[in-house]
Amino acid sequence: MADPENTLIMETTKGRVVIEMRPDLAPLHVEQIKTLARRGFYDGIVFHRVIEGFMAQTGCPHGTGTGGSDLPNLRAEFNSEPHVRGVCSMARAQNPNSANSQFFICFDDARFLDRQYTVWGKVTEGMENVDKIKRGEPVRDPDKILSLKVAADAA
Repeated sequence: MADPENTLIMETTKGRVVIEMRPDLAPLHVEQIKTLARRGFYDGIVFHRVIEGFMAQTGCPHGTGTGGSDLPNLRAEFNSEPHVRGVCSMARAQNPNSANSQFFICFDDARFLDRQYTVWGKVTEGMENVDKIKRGEPVRDPDKILSLKVAADAA
């Protein structure tokens, strides 16, 4: 396994997904996600917006895409990493500095998002499970994150 301190293990209703985080690209975003994961914030949160051929979005405590955590929003850490299959990137509102807890995983290349959303990681195992997540916008009876843990803590 890569660095366990920068690896997330996400158990979903469709199976396990392993995400390698990239603090070299987005140190503030990685730190916020780890903090929230360690608090159990993501446990039980649904994939509320899942678009075929595009991405699966999660991280809203209301399950609607309207909320975030009680931590402050993050300033953008846009980088040159391309939005391709398996990439994890932060969702945000119109304001580029409005990312908080919501993120999405790309099903396919979405290069039109490059340098406008903060890439912070990539799925290294279990992408076939991401592919099985129920589609919809909003999703009826959505799949969810059962647990999201930092690998260093999951021993």
